[in-house]
Amino acid sequence: MIVAEGLTKVYAMGRVQVRALYDVDLRIGRGEYVAILGPSGSGKSTLMHLLGCLDTPTSGRYLLDGRPVQHLGRNDLARVRNDRIGFVFQSFNLLAHATALGNVELPLIYRGTRRRQRHDRAAELLAQVGLADRLDHRPNELSGGQRQRVALARALANDPDLILADEPTGNLDTAAGDEVVNLFEQLVARGKTIIVVTHDLDIAARSRRFIRLRDGAIESDTPVSRGREGNP
Repeated sequence: MIVAEGLTKVYAMGRVQVRALYDVDLRIGRGEYVAILGPSGSGKSTLMHLLGCLDTPTSGRYLLDGRPVQHLGRNDLARVRNDRIGFVFQSFNLLAHATALGNVELPLIYRGTRRRQRHDRAAELLAQVGLADRLDHRPNELSGGQRQRVALARALANDPDLILADEPTGNLDTAAGDEVVNLFEQLVARGKTIIVVTHDLDIAARSRRFIRLRDGAIESDTPVSRGREGNP
């Protein structure tokens, strides 16, 4: 599903060139569950932004499901993000004034889905993540774990093949974090591809493969020996 060849990202900070990612080669197959680890400044977020078509590389090649995307224009990249990729963020990124149902409907509105269809789809997804009784609740009326489940339901609205999660359990307690990771495992069992950026070794150990970054390059790329027993 993902092929990256020589992926490099350099940011201009005034007169200084800062290399955030350097010559990354990476292949991730459909249905894989991958954790990306590394210290602050290692390039994790930059790699996530490139894989999620939120940014473009300075050089190198990126193919998403066989399609080269590094030279796509802004509108085409937005279409790829909305149709092919679901995002889950540490800070949830929910609209404060909208209900859980309204937040999940948002990607469907961008796609032009009719009102009744998007209502039914959003309600179905919220039921799948255990929030059938919270459709009309706003984010400030939900716990952190519930808000992250709303964010996950929103990420699934357009049935994307790829889910990118950036520190999805970072603001959650252990029990709520386990609930979110359990949902990830269910999605992988259904054939979704999931890439998680995390500092949490316990979360990484529940993936099937972990990639460690350091100084903008891949330091190691290792299969987890067996779920919870892995030791990143």
